[in-house]
Amino acid sequence: MPKIAPYGSWKSPIAADVIARGAVRLMQVVLDGEDIYWLESRPAEGGRYVIVKRSPDGTVRDVTPAPFYARTTVHEYGGGDFLVHNGTVYFSNFKDQRLYAQTPSTAPQPITPDRAFRYADAVIDTHRNRLICVREDHTIAGREAVNTIVGVNLDGDPDGGRVLVSGNDFYASPRISPEGTRLAWLAWNHPNMPWDGTELWVAEIAHDGSLKNFQKIAGGPTESIFQPEWAPDSTLYFVSDRTGWWNLYRWRGRRVEALTDREAEFGQPQWVFGMSTYGFVSERELVCAYTQNGTWRLARLDTVTKTLQEMETPYTEISYVRASANSVVFRGGSPTEMLSIVRLDLRTRRYEVLRRSSDLSFDEGYLSFAQPIEFHTEGGQTAYAFFYPPKNRDFQAPPGEKPPLLVLSHGGPTSATTSTLKLEIQFWTSRGFAVVDVNYGGSTGYGRAYRERLKGQWGIVDVDDCVNAAKYLVQQGLVDGERVAIRGGSAGGYTTLCALTFRKFFTAGASYFGVSDLEALDRDTHKFESRYNRSLIGPYPERRDLYYQRSPIHFAHQISCPVIFFQGLEDRVVPPSQSEMMVEALRKKGVPVAYIAFEGEQHGFRKAETIQRSLEAELYFYSKVFGFEVADPVQPFSIDNL
Repeated sequence: MPKIAPYGSWKSPIAADVIARGAVRLMQVVLDGEDIYWLESRPAEGGRYVIVKRSPDGTVRDVTPAPFYARTTVHEYGGGDFLVHNGTVYFSNFKDQRLYAQTPSTAPQPITPDRAFRYADAVIDTHRNRLICVREDHTIAGREAVNTIVGVNLDGDPDGGRVLVSGNDFYASPRISPEGTRLAWLAWNHPNMPWDGTELWVAEIAHDGSLKNFQKIAGGPTESIFQPEWAPDSTLYFVSDRTGWWNLYRWRGRRVEALTDREAEFGQPQWVFGMSTYGFVSERELVCAYTQNGTWRLARLDTVTKTLQEMETPYTEISYVRASANSVVFRGGSPTEMLSIVRLDLRTRRYEVLRRSSDLSFDEGYLSFAQPIEFHTEGGQTAYAFFYPPKNRDFQAPPGEKPPLLVLSHGGPTSATTSTLKLEIQFWTSRGFAVVDVNYGGSTGYGRAYRERLKGQWGIVDVDDCVNAAKYLVQQGLVDGERVAIRGGSAGGYTTLCALTFRKFFTAGASYFGVSDLEALDRDTHKFESRYNRSLIGPYPERRDLYYQRSPIHFAHQISCPVIFFQGLEDRVVPPSQSEMMVEALRKKGVPVAYIAFEGEQHGFRKAETIQRSLEAELYFYSKVFGFEVADPVQPFSIDNL
């Protein structure tokens, strides 16, 4: 018989320490013959990124020896951290950002010099014994980093690479044709982000390894190109949103040809390198993933007839797709399964989980599964979210009580949340919170027009949608309208702070490394996002008034509800000063406020002890604000003005 206890006070087996130490972050899939590799970020090892190999006999082993840490910081967010060729692994080491080569029988050896270079998204040029990759040059202090595409000698390159392509602000996805005679790549310039506008280029590789006969194939300031890839027959494929939706195309040397024409997204926002939504099974067939209305699907595309055939799959989130003649490997998740590395045998149609992000399992009586919702928002528009009601088989609330609601605002802001089972959400729902995870206007997965709702409207549209998601649930009688909190990290932290500052709706909030001063962000942030605000807010300094009006730091006096701030002290994307200024302003005003900072953490927490502490502290904070007792012991801390 369930016990009667107030929402928020329920005892749950989904504990913060279990979440922090029992789960890994899975990324980047690489195929090398029949061997499968992927990347894991392990909180229990201080967030270290480890390359893992699975052999055809099913043996799984770590490739990256401690203390090596396979992570690049190009664009600060990284991605495209490693590649494998005939058993030799090439990777970027986090500590020194040098490229290393590691054979099955030798320790990692550096092949680039100890200089302020960073490398990402490499491919191997077997005809010339080199890697071709993106390089970010930080060698001159006080100058914006310089991005180029370079060739790096595999036998060791004391110069750190030979520049092959330069002149643009950014590059990604250098890809060599199967016969080794042509190179394709993406390029774009400030103020665009890669989902705004990119260009797809192709050049011939000369005998001396340089490039010649440059040709722009597709793209421009208002067309986003994603994942150029050479087919086995040397046809160049890519994804473009020229119709308003990311669809598949190919270039045969004379013209660009559409392969799909759906109101669906076959691409993703390129926040990191090495992303992939399709792979080739043969010259005639590829396997691809696409999303519609927040749900990912897997399909086979006949490249001759252009027939797209959906494949039955239990997964609703699919990414990092890689394919070979007999199988497809990807990262997949669903409302009942956490993210995993999955192999699909194309002959038997059987799915095999190679690695789960967590081996933890919980009785479904403690799990709340995502319920997609649509709701009306400003301007007669519709927005989207996933709702999670509270659930714990051991408890029920007193008669008449409604659960507190936690509104999640994802980062990016050009990103998206999915329905995949996330223990971080179950932490809350199993304790008696309702959660709504909002894909506000600006999120990807719903077409370019939806993505561009945020242009010039950051801090407005996203806030409106978060407020309206909560109002919808209050109106439905599903949650307590007097106990509604909002939380978010990075850009989601900015949305959180704007909602608390400029709306009188929420009764508490939690900001994880959130932006509070847009002008300071422009001054302090890194190259990749240094002009992002031009599209999200407006030109600077011409529209400095908008930057001032939408910066919560200048209007902290309008906040009247309690707020807790979490911050990594080595964060270069949103420096600690952003949180510290806000905290000090609220302290002076007398608003209940708490600040918890973490040494050694950057943008996004990676250490197990940090993840555990922040979850427990946030729960403790809400218990004091909403007036319930926490079921488990939690290390207390000071909340000023409470």
